Amino acid sequence: MSQSPPPFLLELLEAKSPSGAEGQAQAVFDKYVESEADLYEKDTTGNRIATLNPEGSPTVMFAGHLDELGFIITYIDDKGFLYFKTIGGHDRIIIPGRRVLIQTDKGIVKGVTGKRAVHLMDVKDRDKVPKIHEMWIDIAAKNKEDAENRVEVGDVATYDHEFELIHESVAAARAFDNKGGAYIVGETLRRLKSEAATLEAKVVSVGTSQEEIGVRGATTSSYGVNPDFAVAVDVGHATDHPDCDKRKFGSFKLGDGPIITRGPNINPIVYKKLIQAAEESKVSYQLEGDPRPTTTDARAIQMARAGVATGLISIPLRYMHTPGEMVDLEDIEACIRLLVAFARNVKKTDTGVW
Repeated sequence: MSQSPPPFLLELLEAKSPSGAEGQAQAVFDKYVESEADLYEKDTTGNRIATLNPEGSPTVMFAGHLDELGFIITYIDDKGFLYFKTIGGHDRIIIPGRRVLIQTDKGIVKGVTGKRAVHLMDVKDRDKVPKIHEMWIDIAAKNKEDAENRVEVGDVATYDHEFELIHESVAAARAFDNKGGAYIVGETLRRLKSEAATLEAKVVSVGTSQEEIGVRGATTSSYGVNPDFAVAVDVGHATDHPDCDKRKFGSFKLGDGPIITRGPNINPIVYKKLIQAAEESKVSYQLEGDPRPTTTDARAIQMARAGVATGLISIPLRYMHTPGEMVDLEDIEACIRLLVAFARNVKKTDTGVW
């Protein structure tokens, strides 16, 4: 991958798509993937389901979620300040003092997250992290009526932080979690299109919805697709920065390739196939051991219907669930090469039974 991201990835990163409001990211996935698929479906949960080689066997599902963290407006006070609840797992210390973009039926409304300034705090309050109800969004409204003319309860917002290259192939953006994964599964299908006639497997790439609030889109889409094999693609914690005890979290670096997970959530046959594909495609990889169901779509897919032989690969990422998530674009490219090789290697006689 060149230092500049491909348009598909960049447009996904620019899309504002909190869980339950994935419309902008859905539109990007539609734009780049629908024309390359043999079948393309949309469902009531908001998933995007693209199929290549529909008569093939077995069925292989790749899943990357389209949604991101955000906020939802819950109350507007008499002075026109907006109160909110968080969508997904936020670090409260990071919320105040951020520019945000609110999606409304009338268009984008700009605002700033506010709290009491440090100068107005008692000494004992300065070390406290404000609770969600102690923060607000300021849209410079004159009063409640002015605010309600521009924003409604239930409107959603995201941080106003966009993609930027930091150095060489390392970049930062608001939502590499998990626009990177959605791009990888969509781009994998696009690259496999030219060799669909030689594929034995039916390949289904799914842009899933509502992962950040409980892997909801993966639950419904994996039931519908009913795959034999699946690989979820998400982000994983890079631990190559200060204040990260590798004895607790393992050792993972930007630029060292995809993280391949092992553990109860992972079918051992799929794991071996991922390692084989990485070695055949000369993709460097890192290993993660996870002793429980992972916090990704993989945990829902594995348990769909009678069970699915499931794997998980992750993009190493620093500063997860912040406005400045950092990845190496070369790791994203390596994930695509890995999944392309994995799909090529699946044969009609393969099974995940062990």
